[in-house]
Amino acid sequence: MGEATAEKRHRFKLKMPGAFTILFFLTVIAVMLTWIVPAGSYSKLAYVNDHLQVTQPTGEKISYPATQATLDKLRIQIDVDQFKSGAINKPISVPGTYKRLESVSDIFSSMVDGTIESVDIMIFILVLGGLIGVVKASGAFESGLAALSTKTKGKEFILVFLVTVLLALGGTLCGIEEEAVAFYPILAPVFIAMGYDSIVCVGAIFLASSLGTTFSVINPFSVVIASNAAGTTFTQGMAGRIFGLVIAVTCLLFYLHWYARKVQQNPQFSYSYDDRDKFDQMWGMTTSEEKDQRFTLKKKIILILFACAFPIMIWGVMAKGWAFPNMASAFLTIAIIIMFLTCFGHQDGLGEYKTTTAFSDGAASLVGVSLIIGLARGINKVLNDGYISDTILYASSKMVAHMNGSFFIIVMMLVFFVLGFIVPSSSGLAVLAMPILAPLADTVHIPRYTVVTAYQFGQYAMLFLAPTGLVMATLQMLDMRYSHWLRFVWPVVVFVLIFGGGLLVTEVLIAG
Repeated sequence: MGEATAEKRHRFKLKMPGAFTILFFLTVIAVMLTWIVPAGSYSKLAYVNDHLQVTQPTGEKISYPATQATLDKLRIQIDVDQFKSGAINKPISVPGTYKRLESVSDIFSSMVDGTIESVDIMIFILVLGGLIGVVKASGAFESGLAALSTKTKGKEFILVFLVTVLLALGGTLCGIEEEAVAFYPILAPVFIAMGYDSIVCVGAIFLASSLGTTFSVINPFSVVIASNAAGTTFTQGMAGRIFGLVIAVTCLLFYLHWYARKVQQNPQFSYSYDDRDKFDQMWGMTTSEEKDQRFTLKKKIILILFACAFPIMIWGVMAKGWAFPNMASAFLTIAIIIMFLTCFGHQDGLGEYKTTTAFSDGAASLVGVSLIIGLARGINKVLNDGYISDTILYASSKMVAHMNGSFFIIVMMLVFFVLGFIVPSSSGLAVLAMPILAPLADTVHIPRYTVVTAYQFGQYAMLFLAPTGLVMATLQMLDMRYSHWLRFVWPVVVFVLIFGGGLLVTEVLIAG
C-alpha cells in the first residue's frame, strides 16, 4: 500500500517554487495588470474633525456638515451616526463618482512600502519567535509533551476537535485570523507527537478560524462593518449565517478527522509527506539523553506562563480592541519573565548568554515569515496604487444591475471572490464595495443583507487560496509547499461556493 501511494504521488507530483519566488512573480504580474486594466477611482468619504470629508479621485478634499442631509445628497444610504460613533472608521466609496486616472506602480518600492506597512505584525511575529525559542531552550516543551503523550494515547483527535471549534468561534465572533499565527508554535509540536502532519495543524488553526470568519455572526471587522456600510444591520440574515456556520464547521471536522486518521494509519498518505522531515525538524521536540526530561515545577510554571499568553491575547482582542503592538507587548512581558526563570537555577539554569541567544535565535527563525507578510502587502499596495480595485468594482456594478435576483446574488458572490484577491482585508473590502454594490440589491428587489452575506462567502473562499492574504505566511511558518496546501483546501473552497451559493439563493427566494 505504501509503495502504491508513493508511486501515485510521484506520478501526480506538482512542483511549485517557494513562497518568496511565488510572491515576487505575483508582484510583477500585479504591476503588469496596472498597465492593462484601466486605472480609476471613486471619491472617498470619511468622518474627520466633526465633518464629512470627501476626497475626490484628483486628490481634492471637500468638507461637508456631518448631517443625514449631506449623506442623502451624496446618495449614501447610511445613518450618519455610524460615522460619528466610529462604527465606520475607514473611508467609504461614494456612488456615482468613478473617474479614470493615471497610475504608476514600481515593483521594488512596493515591496519595501508593503514591508513598512506590515511592521506591526512583523514585530509581533519576531517577539513570538523569541518567546518560543526561550521556552524550547528551557526544556519545558519536551517534558510537557512526554507527559501529554501518555495521557492522550488513543484520544488524539479530541485536541484537533477542540482547537478547530475554538478557532472557528474566534473567527465568527471577533475575526481572529492573523492573530492565529501565535497558535502554531504551541500546537505544531503537539500534533507531531500525536502522529499528525503540518496540514492537520494548518487546517485546525488557519482554516478553522477563516471558516468561522466566512460565516461571521457578530465579527466587527467583517459582517458588522459591512452591514453598516451597506445601510443595513448585522442582525439581518444572522439566522442563516448561524445555520451555515454549524454546517460548515461540522463538515470541516469530518474532513479533518478523515484526513488525520489516514495520516496516522499511513504517514505516506500525507499530502505534505515530502516535507515531513523538515517540518518535524523545525517543530518537533527531539529528546536526548543529555537533557533533563523531568517535568519539574519550574518547567510547569514556564508552560503555564506560555499557555496564558494566548487567552490573554484573545481577551485583549475581544474586550480591549488590542492591535498587534499591544499583543507584542504582552508576549514580550511574558517572554522576559520566562527568560528570568530559564536564566537562573542551581541545576537547570542556562545563564544569561544562552537565554538571550535562545530568544534571538527563536526570533531569527521567523524572519522569513515576517518578510513574506511584507511582500504580500506589497502586492496589495501595487494593486491599490494602480487603482485596479475601483475599476473592477465599477465594471461589476454595471454588469449585475437589473439582473434576476437569484442570478444577481450568485454573480455578486463571484465578484467578491475576485475582489478578495485584490483586497484581502475584510474591513477594507467592506468599505470599498458595500456603498456601491449594496444599493444594487434594491434594483432587483432583494434585501441588502444578502449582498453582505455574498461578500463574506466570496471573499473568504478566495482567501483560503490567495497568496496576497495570510496563506503564504502560514505556509512559510510551517515550511509547507503551496501545492500541498492547494491539494487539501480546494474541496473546502468548492464547498463554500456551492453551499454558500445555495444559502444565498434560499435567502433571496424566501425574501421574495
